Amino acid sequence: MSDPLAVIAGLPGVPEAVQEAREAVDRLYRHRVLRRRSPEVSAESALRGARASAAIEGADVPLESLRGGEVTDPVVQGALRASAEVGRLAPTWRSAPRQVLARLHALAAAGMTVDPGRPRTASTTTDPLGLGPAPGPEETAARMSALAGLVTGSTAAPALVLAAIVHAELAVLRPFGVADGLVARAAERLTLVDLGLDPKSLAVVEVGHADLGEAYAEGLRAYLKGTSEGVGIWVRHCASAVVHGVRETTAICEAMSR
Repeated sequence: MSDPLAVIAGLPGVPEAVQEAREAVDRLYRHRVLRRRSPEVSAESALRGARASAAIEGADVPLESLRGGEVTDPVVQGALRASAEVGRLAPTWRSAPRQVLARLHALAAAGMTVDPGRPRTASTTTDPLGLGPAPGPEETAARMSALAGLVTGSTAAPALVLAAIVHAELAVLRPFGVADGLVARAAERLTLVDLGLDPKSLAVVEVGHADLGEAYAEGLRAYLKGTSEGVGIWVRHCASAVVHGVRETTAICEAMSR
């Protein structure tokens, strides 16, 4: 298949879900607050996204505690560091995805492993979402190479489709063995930024995944089946997460306007 992502983009229900997400982001970008305060909104989005990503990993802390710098949990700190780096890493994502992922992991896993940023070379028992055993290191390395090829290659598929596949592969492969979920969600946002769906990194897509509850893990389990139906379920879930994330950002904008 010369463009496997384009095939995924055409799965039942995917074009409509992607279009809904696109329209939601477009409406957000027309919000009057963003004319002057988009950097502030982006910063707040990053903070809320980091909090939600850490919560999915089991480290749920109040937003106000993050604002006050009171949280020392390594998962939360890792999520904050990775989230803060998305904007700086976006320009090199498609040309050097392996290096970008290593950097994200070095930020996300600092204090959680002795060698952050390096792919695992052994099996892992890490499974925060209950997805089952991760593939062995050889299969993982092969699939990571294929993923890098998708990121650096050309495709007619929308940004959201590539972002969904990046997220899913990192989440199910667990290539580093620790903090992989944090990296997966940061890489999804990074892809949406770099490919132009959300260039200012405004949509709090991580909150979308968290708000959708069990659908997040269920979507990844569906993806793991490797069927067209399962992959379609996951991509549609990611589109819904973007829509929910836009609602969160719209609330941020409305609060600022008051």
